[in-house]
Amino acid sequence: MNKERAKLHGRVHVFGDDINTDYIIAGKYKFKTNDMRELARHAFEDIDPEFIARVQPGDIVVAGNNFGCGSSREQAPLVLLHAGISAVVATSFARIFFRNAINTGLPVLQCPVEGLQNGDQLSVDLATGEIMAGDGRKWQANPLPPVMLQILQNGGLVPHIKKHGGFGFEGGAAD
Repeated sequence: MNKERAKLHGRVHVFGDDINTDYIIAGKYKFKTNDMRELARHAFEDIDPEFIARVQPGDIVVAGNNFGCGSSREQAPLVLLHAGISAVVATSFARIFFRNAINTGLPVLQCPVEGLQNGDQLSVDLATGEIMAGDGRKWQANPLPPVMLQILQNGGLVPHIKKHGGFGFEGGAAD
């Protein structure tokens, strides 16, 4: 992955533990439309009704344990992408959400990042796993493997497969 594309900067939106996929996008909307822009207008509406009014392109969600638990629908990470979220950093993820995020092109890093407030600035380096707050505090996540970085660089698993004519990776590592 291009080193510059692996570095993200944005304002923080803080959530707690056990943020399930129905909190990310309420089930009452999931079957009304496939338009992700329309669904994104309702992101986090049940737990933070003002979220969509505050979010700006490039912002980063920070959460606690078990982010993305619940249903396995891909709408949850897609809604976050269409709302403008550039990455999610959480203490832990539900396994299916983590895979759906990578597959849909939403960067995710697992790391307990504490003490941040809504609106704080955060930088995330996907290739090294380094996370830095605007005030200089640092955390170290496990960096994403090169295969995941390459999938993210290509915009998700489907665009990656279309680009490469299959699942193969050049040299087994990201560029």
